[in-house]
Amino acid sequence: MTGVYLAGAFSISALLFFNRKRVINTLLVVTFLLLQITFTVHEYLHINTTELRYFNADALGILLLVTLSIISIPAMYHSYVYLSTKEDNARHTAFYFAAMVMLLTAISAAYLANNIAVTWIFVELTTLSASVLIYHRRNNRSLEGTWKYLFVCAISITLVFIGILFLSFTLHQAGTDDLSFAVLIKKAPELNQFWLRLAFIFIFTGFTAKLGLVPMYTAGIDAKDKAPSPAGALLSSVLMNVGFVGIFRFYTVIANSPLHTWANHVILIAAILSIFVATVYMTKVKNIKRMFAYSSIEHMGIVMLGLAAGGIGYYAAVLHIILHAFVKSSLFFQMGQIYRIYKSKSIYDVGNYFKYNPTGSLVMLLGFFFATAMPPSGLFISEFLIFRSLFEAGHLAVLIMVMLFLTMIIWAFGKNIFKLLFSPAVDFKEDTLEKINPAESISQFVLLGLVVWLGLNPPQEFVTLIQQSIINLPH
Repeated sequence: MTGVYLAGAFSISALLFFNRKRVINTLLVVTFLLLQITFTVHEYLHINTTELRYFNADALGILLLVTLSIISIPAMYHSYVYLSTKEDNARHTAFYFAAMVMLLTAISAAYLANNIAVTWIFVELTTLSASVLIYHRRNNRSLEGTWKYLFVCAISITLVFIGILFLSFTLHQAGTDDLSFAVLIKKAPELNQFWLRLAFIFIFTGFTAKLGLVPMYTAGIDAKDKAPSPAGALLSSVLMNVGFVGIFRFYTVIANSPLHTWANHVILIAAILSIFVATVYMTKVKNIKRMFAYSSIEHMGIVMLGLAAGGIGYYAAVLHIILHAFVKSSLFFQMGQIYRIYKSKSIYDVGNYFKYNPTGSLVMLLGFFFATAMPPSGLFISEFLIFRSLFEAGHLAVLIMVMLFLTMIIWAFGKNIFKLLFSPAVDFKEDTLEKINPAESISQFVLLGLVVWLGLNPPQEFVTLIQQSIINLPH
């Protein structure tokens, strides 16, 4: 099925690229969504089955693939809403949807790749397709954001490649050239620690560009700001999950080697620095989309804290990455409505959103509570478990420091959100106000509802999949 999916999705992307008729465009997009859903269901029903030698639908891949399929539906819908308000020409629309399909396909393949070299190939493909979406507006700012994204991601993917070379060298010494994750885990205790240490440093650093973590976090900030809001929703959710997959799978290898404790220290430092960077910028940023982007850096830091702490933190890290994808995509979808009303992303130009769009305002209010892990957000559960794992691992000083940072982030986030919702907008002309259909916010309520359900009352199958995804980690 993986071969059929890849062939079909790439063919649809190519047809979208050359097509200029709206009706055919819509039919192709619907066909892709049906293919995506069919593929997801098939992989779920054939879990842990290897296909085309290099793809295996393990528990983690299934969880993230289902997350992607759920988010992809509103992403396509809001893309049509966005493009209808911009009066884009047919050529630009064709490029946009071709890139969207290519991005979702590359992400899906990266989730399921059971070979680190194959993962690297599809991660590089996500960079190329995401760049087309970032440049969609075709102005100087989007051009700057695109080149910055390409430059940072090119460096990061080169670092990952160098890390794979180091890994290949030590694998060859161990008597194999197989880069599949199953073989890497089996051979981990035998690998030369010097080369394995180098490989981890390079691979971890490289994948931080996608995950949105220090030191390569800068790639995603401008990208999410400059890209159209529906594309930004994908960049801040399912694409960040690709970075998590890359780091998590190789971390599982390291965890089965004598370097486990050392790797935890590296991850802990990156996590603390990421939350610190997010705190500094969240207190200063006045661009709403960039605020959301820096919030994502904070959450990725929290996820990495769970990995470094171990224990229940492993489970919480996977839970957090899934729930964060739903919360952040809903906020970016809503950002499209905010921009249509105020024609600005600056916090100085917005206000009284409850007056102009009550339904959308409720999404923003709930999104703020959920993104800051306040009950009934499922992120409250995952963060609590991560904090518990830090306490049990003896990282009390780290826990206190992180809680202080998060308090500052909640204050900064809340100040801007409540300014948007309740304070009068300066020099805002209501006679040019665009009326927003309340139905456009349904997708965001559904996504936020999933965050509550999966956090507070998760189905047993969901819990089992998370437990299976961390089964190779030491407990």
